[in-house]
Amino acid sequence: MGLHYKNLDEKTREFMLREVEMDIENETLYLSKRLNFNGQSLWADLLKEAIMRHDDDWLADQLKFNNCLSSYETRKVRGKIKQVKVPKSAHKTLAEGEFNRYYIRGVCARAISEGIEEVVIYRGKIVQQPRPESQNMIGKLINAK
Repeated sequence: MGLHYKNLDEKTREFMLREVEMDIENETLYLSKRLNFNGQSLWADLLKEAIMRHDDDWLADQLKFNNCLSSYETRKVRGKIKQVKVPKSAHKTLAEGEFNRYYIRGVCARAISEGIEEVVIYRGKIVQQPRPESQNMIGKLINAK
């Protein structure tokens, strides 16, 4: 299950989409090293579609369904460079992380446009053992800029 997005409405989606389009225009859109050639070619369109109409779960499903990730990656293991299998959950990790990043940027951009200076941090994903540093952030106000 993906994250819970309290403010994911049409207006926030518009701000999220603007953030993605800005990154595309500035050639700063993140392309995971785990994306294969197909994944790299589909990534921007899938991300925009998820932002406009869906969520991170949909995006993860599309990455898997469209065979967007490499099966292996190069990693340093005990001081040696090795080919290792990409984790089975990589499509979920990528989709959740990037969708959430644009959600946060969209919420902040929206807040700024509405004259709201601060946003409140909340937990968007239920985990069995949350990190103490994450727990300490819940409820804190941060500057939207």
